[in-house]
Amino acid sequence: MYTKKQTVIPEDVVDRAYQGKCSKEDALVLLEGSPFELFELADTLRAQAVGDIVSYVTNRNIYITNKCAGNCGFCAYRTEKGYILSVDEILKKVDEARKAGVVEVCIQGGYTPEIDMEFYLEIVESIKAEFPEICIHALSPMEVNYAAGISGMSVEEALRKLKRSGLDSLTGTSAEILSDRVRKIICPEKINTQQWIDTVTAAHKIGISTNATIMYGHVETIEERLDHVFVIREIQKETDGFTELIPMSFLPYNNRIGEKMLASGKFASTGLEDLQLIAISRIILHTHVNNIQATWVKLGKKLAQVALQCGANDLGGTLMEDQISTASGGSNGEYVSPAEFEWMIKGAGRIPVQRDTLYRKVSPNSGIEKAHFRIAEEQK
Repeated sequence: MYTKKQTVIPEDVVDRAYQGKCSKEDALVLLEGSPFELFELADTLRAQAVGDIVSYVTNRNIYITNKCAGNCGFCAYRTEKGYILSVDEILKKVDEARKAGVVEVCIQGGYTPEIDMEFYLEIVESIKAEFPEICIHALSPMEVNYAAGISGMSVEEALRKLKRSGLDSLTGTSAEILSDRVRKIICPEKINTQQWIDTVTAAHKIGISTNATIMYGHVETIEERLDHVFVIREIQKETDGFTELIPMSFLPYNNRIGEKMLASGKFASTGLEDLQLIAISRIILHTHVNNIQATWVKLGKKLAQVALQCGANDLGGTLMEDQISTASGGSNGEYVSPAEFEWMIKGAGRIPVQRDTLYRKVSPNSGIEKAHFRIAEEQK
């Protein structure tokens, strides 16, 4: 049985947290103390930053390819002989999503020599031309770097063209852990830490917002997790371009890194670790990044609801499909209806609000439940 640590957070640590000046030393003190005191402080700062509103977005993931030239040790989704959707096939999926009342499509894929920047630009332009009301949240810093290189253009030029084409937001994925020591182990072929920083910073400076992610619970240390969050804070102080932080727990099934972990008796992060990372992220990022997501597809619905008492204020998206998590052994499903999100949020004593990609409030669509359910069932 867990025994609560009888600790009291030092006043100077609390003061710096309220001022948005939590240091790495402060963060370590907080993590070494009582988790319940940590959660209480994070929840208090959450209330100060965003009040009692908990948001979510009605969206659809669209996987344009499962082909990837990379060989990341944590990935169970990529294949060398897979598919690449045509623009018409992508538009069909967007149309289905629009009819279901979604406000965001999240375009995901891998990086392959068969996909250049011109193809990405055609996708974005075509979606925006037919569905101007839909927010396009697409591409990772890795994909932008790779496709820009194939097309013989700089990352900055590629980002400017994506913005002119109608891209609303760049994803903050491919961050994993922003430590080159870790990256050499889990994703040596991907962009390095500085390249990720430079890409999102460039995006922010030309007016493309991004979210930020951290994929934890594999080979990184606690200090490396904290360093990652502090890097996000430093970028935000310079650009103010992050909309949210999304902590994503590593799923150790059907991939090389996970197989080694499981063989050694380690089973990824515990639920307590998940909540502690959400809480310490809230504290480190206080006054800098307002939104911390509890991603139900990684945590499960019940733990995601508990996370709303530990610093989180967003539950992410309805998704309609999440092939990447399920390929790695995720068992929390691929879809949550808006009605269930509302029930979860109200059950936590909070106020549910639908948002778009950029955290603007949107009005609920009365026909969304049946249409969402129909398309989600078609994915099974």
